[in-house]
Amino acid sequence: MSKEQSSKVLHTVALSLVPKLGPSIFKTIISYCGSAENFFTLPQGKAAKIPGIGPKLLAHRKSKDTYLSEAASLLEVAAKKNIQVHCYPDSTFPDRLRGIPDAPPILFTKGNLNLNPDRTVGIVGTRNASRYGKNITQKITEDLARFQPTIISGLAYGIDVEAHRAALSLNLPTIGIMGSDLETIYPAAHAATAAQMMENGGLLSEFKIGSKLNPMNFPQRNRIIAGLSDALIVVEAAKKGGALITAEIAYSYNREVFAVPGNLQAKYSEGCNNLIRSMKAGIYMGVKEIEESLSWDKESGENGPTARLPDTSNLDSIEVKVLERLFEKNEAEIDWLSRDMGIPIAELAIKLLNLEFLGFVKAIPGKKYQWTHKP
Repeated sequence: MSKEQSSKVLHTVALSLVPKLGPSIFKTIISYCGSAENFFTLPQGKAAKIPGIGPKLLAHRKSKDTYLSEAASLLEVAAKKNIQVHCYPDSTFPDRLRGIPDAPPILFTKGNLNLNPDRTVGIVGTRNASRYGKNITQKITEDLARFQPTIISGLAYGIDVEAHRAALSLNLPTIGIMGSDLETIYPAAHAATAAQMMENGGLLSEFKIGSKLNPMNFPQRNRIIAGLSDALIVVEAAKKGGALITAEIAYSYNREVFAVPGNLQAKYSEGCNNLIRSMKAGIYMGVKEIEESLSWDKESGENGPTARLPDTSNLDSIEVKVLERLFEKNEAEIDWLSRDMGIPIAELAIKLLNLEFLGFVKAIPGKKYQWTHKP
């Protein structure tokens, strides 16, 4: 890491340590100022014009040195413990979380993680998993294996840990989203599973090293499970619980949500059946549902090795570059494209609209655009 990058990370972490600074205002500050460092050095008059900022937050700028010292200590401890720090403005931050308004500004990871894999599937469910639920979790993971997705879950008792263990048995990458800091494996009974995950996946937390375990952390972390999942499958769930919270969040994020239907008289099928009844989840009958909803069934066709870019002679140079990028990625969020290509969102939106009219791309849920050549 260069000196400039190191300073950028230091100041970004320092900004994240400011009390009661929510994700929304954090991102507003970065967007308005260009960097966390600029926020701390901006003249008071200009800083006061940042949308949503108030006098209490402005006053924290006076404690810049304190926050920088705390950030330096945190980064030093992280380095000693082989914990990676990912800041929202940096390229290492998960692209799937960038478009989520309440995504955490800082993430901590441990292991051998790819935070931007081609395919992800979240699998969640009750802590009181039945034998049927465990068997279905294994079967779902086995059926998904040919697509080599990263399996996302929460390392909790029941369905969550079954999903991680199934992924490990099939050599699929798997990431556990923690409701604790990375030094506190909770539940402790899953420490051995967590250790195995370090080889092909690992652990992720938004809670800084040394944070106290708080029961409210677990519902909070569910938004990360939802945000990182291209599709979320609820295997078993009671009428209320963390799995249903995750499903509701994934639905609000325009993720594909599926629920495994169950016995009408079974307590831990009630939540899944209600998700299906309320049309917040599709019925999971097999891997074909995932394959079709995420267009995985088409990737070996139009977008496979024999795919070719269409005639772009009638497009301007920026449109050609956008199309080439989408051809490489298959689909991408407009925010990510704007950052990746250095094109302002307003200008990019016009280019994408024209490409959509011409049949080169299509808009899909989640502020995403997908390459599709149908002129």
